Amino acid sequence: MFRGLLSFSSMTMVSRVLGLLRDISMSHVFGASTATDAFVIAFRIPNFMRRLFAEGSFSTAFVPVFTEVKETGTHAELKQLMARVSGTLGGVLLVVVALGLIFAPQVALVFAPGALDQPHKYDLTTHLVRLTFPFILFVSLTALAGGALNSFHRFALPALAPVLLNMCMIVAALWVAPHLHTPIIAMGWAVLLAGVLQLLFLLPALRDIDLLSLPRWGWHHPAVRRIMKLMVPTLFGSSVAQLNMLLDTAVISLLITGSQTWLWQSSRFLELPLGVFGVALGTVILPALSRHHVGTDAPGFSRALDWGLRLTWLIALPAMLALLLLAGPLIVTLFENGHYTAFDAHMTTLSTVALSLGLPAYALVKVLLPAFYSRQDTRTPVKAGVVALIVNMLFNAVFIALLFELWAPPALHYASWLDAIAQVPGLHVGLAIASSLSSYVNFLLLWRWLKRAGVYQRQPGWARHWMRLVLACAVMVLVLAAGRWWWPQWTGVPIFTRVWHLAVLVMAGAGSYVGSLLASGLRLRDLRGG
Repeated sequence: MFRGLLSFSSMTMVSRVLGLLRDISMSHVFGASTATDAFVIAFRIPNFMRRLFAEGSFSTAFVPVFTEVKETGTHAELKQLMARVSGTLGGVLLVVVALGLIFAPQVALVFAPGALDQPHKYDLTTHLVRLTFPFILFVSLTALAGGALNSFHRFALPALAPVLLNMCMIVAALWVAPHLHTPIIAMGWAVLLAGVLQLLFLLPALRDIDLLSLPRWGWHHPAVRRIMKLMVPTLFGSSVAQLNMLLDTAVISLLITGSQTWLWQSSRFLELPLGVFGVALGTVILPALSRHHVGTDAPGFSRALDWGLRLTWLIALPAMLALLLLAGPLIVTLFENGHYTAFDAHMTTLSTVALSLGLPAYALVKVLLPAFYSRQDTRTPVKAGVVALIVNMLFNAVFIALLFELWAPPALHYASWLDAIAQVPGLHVGLAIASSLSSYVNFLLLWRWLKRAGVYQRQPGWARHWMRLVLACAVMVLVLAAGRWWWPQWTGVPIFTRVWHLAVLVMAGAGSYVGSLLASGLRLRDLRGG
């Protein structure tokens, strides 16, 4: 499992670094504008589906069934399953995409009701939805190929596929957009092209393991029916964070222009720890847990889950603390240039701090969900997801109202509520706080029900693990706090100075954390899983 984690994480790291370059390119070229908000809305819909399938419901439903057929059946049955699943999934999604293209104006209205009063923004969002919506079909089939490859312990290529999306968007922003009458349209075409390229990228790897065959309709195939039965509830249960963000998109459209972009950029800073480690752990651990469950190896199941939880805390806790201390320097250094102003950077910093508070919960949920799905228990995560989603929407209203009372000028308190909140910058932070708190609710419910199921027994050594973790985090915080005190000013500082100051802080923080762990006795063998 540790080798698989390193393989998946290293490729995901490449993707996330290119994703950061993509976001820097977009902020430099487009800034936090009406056009950028329109693209963020349009891209969030298919990107949500990417998370739902590639990292959520489809993989968690498909991998356990695929693993069972792989372990107990013949290769011919496995190949037939791939053909039936790809044909059924592709057929259903073709209908979904067709409906999305036909009803693009209505889709734009649902997720951006605030744009209705801005005809240009609404029309632009509708056009971008039509360009990005077919991405759902291609990325879902890519997820199918990736799930099959992961089950054969080939983690690198599926993790590398998103690199193509980032490369297409970088090229579109820097070189294609300046030549178009409406520059942001280049980003829509980039998403569409990337979907096709990602699927083509994985097909040779499928052929190498002899699983590439023509898709066939298989709605009544027993294994396909089982996958669909598992998938329907996991469509909701495995993607609470993404559903929260998607519903938040509709709420943010009611706020001041730029709010979509500020919150979008903030969420990107969670992508590195979540994508490289949280999602990677969930992806690697699911086939292992499924294998232990099929083999009725309860101790092995418990050990694998315990390993995942320890590694998650080892990464998520310091990542949260580092983001809290370095959010401002990171955003000013990477994004405050071109059309992205100091005010935009400040607004993004506020929501980044709020989102980073929930980072451990986001990551732990990614590891806990496979413990349910590997046992083909899809009802429990749905119950937790429903509660967390309701809590999130309630918190949205509470924190937007609270921040409005704190930050709004007195004159706006007598205006219409919708008109008033559309004039106060910073209210998007309320949604970030709500998202973090609801993720903890989701995690605590899953943890409670996992313990009640009796499938997890805590392994020895947790007290020592926590002592090392707390000590290393304390040393890292002291080092970073000293660096922030030494270099308090970031806005207005030359870009080269910002870059080398940030590089020193990041290396000092990482070095002090890892060094403290090693000094306290942590060794590589302690990170290895079964």
